[in-house]
Amino acid sequence: MSEKLPEPQKQVEEKVETASNGATRRDLFHLGNVLALPVLMGGSAAMARGPLKTGPEIYQSIGVEPVINCRGTFTIIGASIELPEVRAAMDAAAQHYVQLDELAGAVGQRLAELTGAEWGMVSAGCAAGLKHVTAACVAGGNPEKLLRIPDLRGMEKTEVVVPRSSRSAYDHAIRNIGVKMINVDTAEELEKALSKRTAMIYLQAGGATLSGPMSLENVARMAKPLDIPILVDAAAEVLTIPNVHLAKGATVVAYSGGKAICGPQCAGLLLGRKDILMSAWQASSPHHGPGRDNKVGREETMGMLAAVEAWVKRDHQGLWNKWLGYLDTISKRVTQVSGVTANVREPNGLSNKSPSLIVSWDPAKLHITGEEVAEEAARNKPRIALGAGRLRGGPAESESPTTSIDITAWMMQPGDDKVVADRLYGILSQKRSPKPPMAAPVSNMSGRWDVDLEFFSSKSQHVLVLEQNGNNLQGSHKGDFSTRDIFGTIEGNEVKLRSTENVPGDSITFIFSGTLNGDSMAGNIHMGEYLTAKFTARRHAYRNVSRRILVPGGPPLAN
Repeated sequence: MSEKLPEPQKQVEEKVETASNGATRRDLFHLGNVLALPVLMGGSAAMARGPLKTGPEIYQSIGVEPVINCRGTFTIIGASIELPEVRAAMDAAAQHYVQLDELAGAVGQRLAELTGAEWGMVSAGCAAGLKHVTAACVAGGNPEKLLRIPDLRGMEKTEVVVPRSSRSAYDHAIRNIGVKMINVDTAEELEKALSKRTAMIYLQAGGATLSGPMSLENVARMAKPLDIPILVDAAAEVLTIPNVHLAKGATVVAYSGGKAICGPQCAGLLLGRKDILMSAWQASSPHHGPGRDNKVGREETMGMLAAVEAWVKRDHQGLWNKWLGYLDTISKRVTQVSGVTANVREPNGLSNKSPSLIVSWDPAKLHITGEEVAEEAARNKPRIALGAGRLRGGPAESESPTTSIDITAWMMQPGDDKVVADRLYGILSQKRSPKPPMAAPVSNMSGRWDVDLEFFSSKSQHVLVLEQNGNNLQGSHKGDFSTRDIFGTIEGNEVKLRSTENVPGDSITFIFSGTLNGDSMAGNIHMGEYLTAKFTARRHAYRNVSRRILVPGGPPLAN
């Protein structure tokens, strides 16, 4: 996934932002919930399914409608398109056998020559690279330790120190090794957390690591005397040569091969210290141990090398100008609609470095929001993945004075700009009536509701405690492990509720959509990337106990 805007929730609350304006993949992961990255899975109209046919309509032949990518390098929609040089290298590599340790050595040396790093390694994606480096820092190349992972009892290096701002869903790869994550909020806390148990320090590129007390340079100043490695996750960044993170003190930097570099989708790139990368290679497939499940083949290895070879020769300014041309085509078309404005943003950061177009309008005049435009574009042909946002004025969920969509250029293909321009013009220029007032609720839902959830292969019981004020609902949602706030609406008998479970590095949004029938309701729970569950709920029946309660005057005289 591509994915860093500082304090993403706060930024979205305060102003219209794009998910591509210098964001790291961690922020885009969270912004996917906030800015309505359409859940494309299962969203296309029913299509005829038949035998697989290779060619331009390979996906349609099995009933899947492709997507025009105006969103960025999100893994869930395919990230990037592999370069022709990459596909040629992978095809050639597939025609021969090779000893993989010999291949890794040769490729590691060539990557070092190309990038100026001490060594290079190809992994099965960036997350796999994070896992292998963590294993290397825990086991140090000792296979007896390696084979015990994730049981770290008796080992010295068992902790990873990480700024809380660097936590994300991607650090599951690190936790899979069995290490204890030591979260810190300040430079002082970080320095105190470093000990002989510290296997490494993990940092997300961008944000606080760029400057200030938690900058990479400052962290390196604390780590170097203790010989503690620093792993920098730069998954969605453009590749810098010489490498900016290594120059600032990082020990290893990890990239996604299938994002900005446009290499194989199932490859990652690790650059840095040779001894640690050799231990990381030992901890990866084809070798047995905790990394065997993250196999990178000879095809991906050579494809990744071809992508780096192409990167150093690429006309990056020419590509940027081409992307700006795509956005200009779209801007000229959509601004023909009265009340629609469009502005280009050109980020200065390294992560998700692409120009984007922010298309804005007053939803009270066009009677459609950015989220609704993104949903319409995602569900109907030609399918387009867009970002959406709004400038919120007042209460968190109030109607906003401005709404917007954003178009990210760098993953668009030739001709996409004209298709997108015409499609968005058609949606925005359509005449619509104002939305009618919400229908009166059929019932008051205040009180406790016992909820049965049905996932793909298990069931669970949750509790909702709701307060109702007209059409608005708010209260608490007790899940399997925590209780969090919930809010929503009831319109007639249609109920919509939303809550978010937040844990370090992760979040899960539950969107309940159901129908109320007396003292029961049923429907679906939309969970974003975790797909959909079913639910039924019933109003809690309290025992009818009516009796006086005696309050004792002191401690009991007997039990």
